[in-house]
Amino acid sequence: MRFVNNSSAKLGAVTAVILGGLSLTACATPVDYGADIAALNNRVSAVEGVAGNAAAAAQAAAADARNANARIDALTTRVDRLEQTATVIRTPRN
Repeated sequence: MRFVNNSSAKLGAVTAVILGGLSLTACATPVDYGADIAALNNRVSAVEGVAGNAAAAAQAAAADARNANARIDALTTRVDRLEQTATVIRTPRN
């Protein structure tokens, strides 16, 4: 029984020393992250600006593509009409 009490006392002392050491490391001086956060916010704002510009360019490109497709559709009907008249008028040469 004496061995159990002795090891319990040692365990309690070791635990107290460990907890004391951990509590001292938790009391570190506070670090001011304000400058780091401000720099990060500036970077995020810059990236958002670039993303906004890219989105605007993509929308403009989509509008240009729609316009080009409409023009192609209009030309396709004209080409089809010309091909039909060319096959009707074509006569063999001697």
